[in-house]
Amino acid sequence: MKARVYVMLKNGVLDPQGEAVRHALGSLGFDGVEGVRQGKVIELDLAEGTTEATVIEMCEKLLANTVIESYKIELG
Repeated sequence: MKARVYVMLKNGVLDPQGEAVRHALGSLGFDGVEGVRQGKVIELDLAEGTTEATVIEMCEKLLANTVIESYKIELG
């Protein structure tokens, strides 16, 4: 079974990497970009029978810093 976890900074949390990307895009002539939020995607290959609750526990304990990040899980 595969799981994909999307981790993003919560709204209101400063995103210096996103701001650097926005600035770089402007420098390259892409003037219409008003904001960039950068995150990460984590793909997991899991044993059959692994539950969504287990993946949530992984996120809460390691994959996301839940103080400043939110996450979304896709199983498939």
